[in-house]
Amino acid sequence: MERAMQKQIKMLCMTALLLTGCGGTASEQDVIRFSWWGGESRHQATLQAAEQFSASHPEITVHCEYGAWSGWEDAAAAAIYAGTEPDVMQVNQNWLQDYSTETAGFLDLHAFEAQLDLSQYDPALLEMCTVDGELRCIPVSETGRVFFWNTQTFAAAGIPVPARFSELEEAGAVFAEKLGADYYPLALGWYDRMLFLVYVLQSKYGREWVKDGALQYSEEELAEALTLIQDMEQKHVIPPLKQIAGGGADSFDKDENWITGKYGGIYEWDSSAGKFVDSLAEGQTLQVGQYFPDLGDYRGGFSKIALGYAISKHTAHPEACAELISYLVSEPEAVRLLGTERGVPSNRQAYDICRTAGLLGDISAEAYERMNEWVTFRIDPDFEHASLKGVNGIYEDVFTGISYGDYTVSEGAERLYAGIQTVLTGDRT
Repeated sequence: MERAMQKQIKMLCMTALLLTGCGGTASEQDVIRFSWWGGESRHQATLQAAEQFSASHPEITVHCEYGAWSGWEDAAAAAIYAGTEPDVMQVNQNWLQDYSTETAGFLDLHAFEAQLDLSQYDPALLEMCTVDGELRCIPVSETGRVFFWNTQTFAAAGIPVPARFSELEEAGAVFAEKLGADYYPLALGWYDRMLFLVYVLQSKYGREWVKDGALQYSEEELAEALTLIQDMEQKHVIPPLKQIAGGGADSFDKDENWITGKYGGIYEWDSSAGKFVDSLAEGQTLQVGQYFPDLGDYRGGFSKIALGYAISKHTAHPEACAELISYLVSEPEAVRLLGTERGVPSNRQAYDICRTAGLLGDISAEAYERMNEWVTFRIDPDFEHASLKGVNGIYEDVFTGISYGDYTVSEGAERLYAGIQTVLTGDRT
């Protein structure tokens, strides 16, 4: 109950931000609102880029609305349905389908090809942003999950960072013995566990998660992966979810256990690497990890559109919105300023600018290359459906239920399988 109340408070606070208009008067200018989530370094870089845009486009005023991810999607969805969402929105791929109706959602960006130059994008990425023939966002970057290891913590334990899953399993006992019971080689939140489950199953069986609208894994196979994850808890490889919640942070980059090195690794989006590096205490360093070859003969895990920029159907200034997006994804001064804050750019011109400026040598670029070389699967559009991934959704219910001892593994597998099937068969309530 306490966890649910805290989430509702956060969601209501974020809703208040997104439902409240910005101050100021339009005068003779086009005033547009621009929203995004992220870490502090992304906020500062994007604020500077928006300021530069306004300076070079005096006829357009940009009001910025931003915050952390926790609770953001629920508040954004409420704003979209209320018709009070910002004009330009940073969006996740699933939003394009989940939050669009005849009267709400996002404009078809094919109408703005003159400003957005769609030739700069891989057609396959544009297809991932297309729903019912409408291009509902511009892809900013592509991303997938990658392991990141704190080299200082593993050195203190006297072992190298794991290159195989068996080494990760063995590290649990070593951490507990040499560093203490509050040190763990890997930390996985409930959604991290869901993504890790997919990675494990695809590595072993080599099947897409969903094909032709049907889940390709049985309830028994889900139980198999859930058992492996629960065994990781019991072997001191990952902390119980109750312990993670007790840290009081809504993401690992704000968690003292991560900041100080008590959590030796994470399984995160490559495009988020920057905020996890920036959050580490002085003397801590992060290394991009290898995928585990001993999990199976296949390359498990999937990629997706990391982030996109979309234009609200309710905007009064669509042309100004398109100008802002074009500036952020292709104008040299903005591209250099933003670098890899949202991942390695998908826009070819932006990629070339970053490469020439030496901006592709950081950990985000290294993580992207590791992911891009490995991953062969792409996300199913329904994987991040709100009833699955959202607050109090199926994923959270199953993984917290198992970790807290409310469900057995078989009960969790049954609930997970049924919840996914409900979404895939069309009941989106």
